[in-house]
Amino acid sequence: MSNEQHLRQLLSHIDGQGYKAYKQIKGSYEFPDFNLYIDHVQGDPFALPSKVRLRVDQKRAQIPAGLWPNSVRQVALEDFIARAVRQSVQALVSPKKGSGKSGLVFIDAGRQEVLERTAAVITEDWVETRLQVGLPAAGRRILGKQATAMLCKEIPQIVEQALMWKNIDHEQCRTFVECVENQEAIYQQLDEFGLVAFVANGAVLPRVSGISDLPLLGMQVVGFRAPESLETRIEVPNHLPSGETMIEGLGIPKGITLIVGGGYHGKSTLLKALERCVYAHIPGDGREYVITTRDAVKIRAEDGRQVEKVNINPFISNLPQEISTDSFCSGDASGSTSQAANIMEALEVGAKLLLLDEDTSATNFMVRDARMQLLVHKDQEPITPFVDRVRELYDSLGVSTVLVMGGSGDYFDVANTVIKMQDYRPYDVGNLAREIVDEHPTQRQVETPESFGQVTARIPQAKSFNASRGRREVKIEARARDLLMYGSDSIDLRYVDQLVETSQTRAVGHAIYLANQSMMSDSATLQDVVEDLEHFFDQNSLDALDPFYREEYHPGNFSRPRKYEIAAAINRLRTLKLKIPFNK
Repeated sequence: MSNEQHLRQLLSHIDGQGYKAYKQIKGSYEFPDFNLYIDHVQGDPFALPSKVRLRVDQKRAQIPAGLWPNSVRQVALEDFIARAVRQSVQALVSPKKGSGKSGLVFIDAGRQEVLERTAAVITEDWVETRLQVGLPAAGRRILGKQATAMLCKEIPQIVEQALMWKNIDHEQCRTFVECVENQEAIYQQLDEFGLVAFVANGAVLPRVSGISDLPLLGMQVVGFRAPESLETRIEVPNHLPSGETMIEGLGIPKGITLIVGGGYHGKSTLLKALERCVYAHIPGDGREYVITTRDAVKIRAEDGRQVEKVNINPFISNLPQEISTDSFCSGDASGSTSQAANIMEALEVGAKLLLLDEDTSATNFMVRDARMQLLVHKDQEPITPFVDRVRELYDSLGVSTVLVMGGSGDYFDVANTVIKMQDYRPYDVGNLAREIVDEHPTQRQVETPESFGQVTARIPQAKSFNASRGRREVKIEARARDLLMYGSDSIDLRYVDQLVETSQTRAVGHAIYLANQSMMSDSATLQDVVEDLEHFFDQNSLDALDPFYREEYHPGNFSRPRKYEIAAAINRLRTLKLKIPFNK
């Protein structure tokens, strides 16, 4: 390992040379308080920034081992460290130094969600953070002095401020870790209480805007308050800001829950919080004590999506021209067929809670009222509406549903719980809804020609997962949170609402490639594949997602996705080929 002085000499020597001369600095360097690893050097100032790691021995960092005695706390602490590094970068790194990405210092520290990620790692022996840096250049000429300032002055200051326990805000760090552990404790108790979700009293659900995930602040914010009849008290292991260890809030029970109310009264805001809170959230987010079962999947209509061999018979059958729906295929699915496929695909990989909003659903998929039934007879209508299947989903398959519905009271007949949002506050109106059902019975007929049946498993074919592009054996790129390039194909993820950041999308793409290499066989179903991936993540770090990964090397920026989003991406791959097991 070279020392800091050697790095300074190298940078001085290559000052003014062509940019590719930066390749000479690749390697490891020992500084007084940490080690700098330059694992990858970009070939051009406009290319993806160089990859570096900063590692501090625990004898110097002195981060208490008691702060992270379990995996939940470790993930939380690593997430906190990444955020602390980002804060230090913002405070210490001077503005852009030259052309292209010159002077950029970036760490993949996430947003409101706390996720397992590759940005920071802590062990008994050391703490490490992984950065990307844009090595400075003027045009394509090396700016050696600016690079020296970045690597030998700014980087050590970041290490000192963000990776040394003596300079970390101890109270803020402990609060962060304990908050995440409390969220996990609530999640672990949901089943014991017969719940699919919990929303704490005082939670702040609305966001600043439709394009911001930050909490709305100010006098206009209405804190959440559970109706007494649905209030649940859950114990957590760490003290809350109030000093208590019991937290109270709305418990959403298993079964069918309707969220009703007038427009702009908070129905969709509540559902959005449930959708996003399959992940832990940072303290101060407002939703940090909103907890949803991790087997919850948001369902919506998705006109134009790829559908490959999905059995949508429980919802759609008897299509004109005798088109089969027990192995339905489409390169341009309609609203109703796409929504049916989305449900069946979620059930296929183990979903136990469906989240739906009428605003993003196909109207004809959700309900057919009595008058329409009289005009268009059932033998002329291939769709069995969701209202006639939702109860069976729970009674037969144990799958609960939370549904925002403001336009049809026909769902009152099948609901276990009805929550009315009024002026941003929830009210239990279940008894009133049942009185309305008794006094005003529906005139519509239930349209279920046969039972729901078993969910059909499908076996993905490895040959349809070609990740190559041109001369490159593997080309996987997350161009945005909602757009994944896999080989020569683009996967549109705009309507996969529970993907929350680009690093998750990147991990999804590489997880598909990993599965293709080692987890697909002639008998492995899609559920087997995504569950094997989850087991792999539990047993290994996300570092191994890089197909060219070597130990002691920056793996790239990954954050952990759920199996449901991995399956959703696979199902939207237009080259996807599957077969149906003979015994299904």
